[in-house]
Amino acid sequence: MPEFLHEIDNSWTLFLDRDGVINKRPPGNYIKTWEDFEFLPGVLESIKILARKFGRIIIVTNQQGIGKGLMTHEDLQNIHRQIQTAISKNGGRIDAIYYCPDLATDTDNCRKPAVFMAIQAKKDFPEIDFSKSIMAGDTPSDMEFGRNAGMRTVFINTNEESVNPELYDLEFSNLDLFAKTLKH
Repeated sequence: MPEFLHEIDNSWTLFLDRDGVINKRPPGNYIKTWEDFEFLPGVLESIKILARKFGRIIIVTNQQGIGKGLMTHEDLQNIHRQIQTAISKNGGRIDAIYYCPDLATDTDNCRKPAVFMAIQAKKDFPEIDFSKSIMAGDTPSDMEFGRNAGMRTVFINTNEESVNPELYDLEFSNLDLFAKTLKH
């Protein structure tokens, strides 16, 4: 295990991707309503464990379904409120959720791997130190986002996808295994 895992305390920040890490990713579709949302197994318990380790837990998610007109900002914010409520009721915490509604084809978009959402989080929480942050996600763009911001990266391989190993520090098949590694 990398040495940095032993250094994690409440001065560290965990950045989490949403679809494919916290909830089931609908293949070729978008989570447009709370009814479409389904937590992945073990995630609620994992976030409870992670909340004890990290000072901040922040979700960063690309949501181009808004840009495509498939849902509204209000639809997405409703889903995010319910995610935070469910996590909180289970003893976990999400300090903030940042999303990018831009289309992938937009020039100068805020989507990962660009670091716009990381910069916004740092503006809102000035104590965030990217050198003491981890990005956990399930796609190459999540790993690139973490690297671009100077974070450690954890590849949550829920899709059994191959990603260039140079982009991540650790790989787990789900968030639960990552959390249990930190529990000890």
